[in-house]
Amino acid sequence: MFDSEMNDLQLAGSLSEVMKYWLYAIHPAWMWVVLVLTIYALYLGLQSRRTRKVTGEIRKTLVKQRFSQKHYRIGALLLALITIGSIGVLGIEYLNSGKLYVVPHTIVGLAMTVLMANVAALAPFMQRGKEWARQIHMALAFSIVGLFGWQLITGFEVVLEIVGEYKP
Repeated sequence: MFDSEMNDLQLAGSLSEVMKYWLYAIHPAWMWVVLVLTIYALYLGLQSRRTRKVTGEIRKTLVKQRFSQKHYRIGALLLALITIGSIGVLGIEYLNSGKLYVVPHTIVGLAMTVLMANVAALAPFMQRGKEWARQIHMALAFSIVGLFGWQLITGFEVVLEIVGEYKP
């Protein structure tokens, strides 16, 4: 159906240089939002755990704040956002250059997306009170936050490289 020239993604050649440059800015901004929401989800998750562990009046006060429900909703949103962010940047990269660069930042980003999906997949087990699922959920969640720290450093390096190559 498509001839071989289409495989080179002719669209990449038709995008203006300014547009290509600004398309790259979407991913870092998007992922900063994902990072902030990830930290917020971590906070909510820890508060949810605290609510389950305490007793008495403190528990009644914490239950009213609905940490568990908020954590669940933010988690679902995060799964969507990280998936869009990690797959979307691959599309942007291909549109801009006609190829994908397989570098550690890309691989770790995709791994984080897989980890986030696995974190979410544990929710039904946690809802049934399975402590093993909670432990794995927390370990994966803390791993994602740690990997985000590494991604900030390598992502900043990528941004500097792109900015350095831009010639208006």
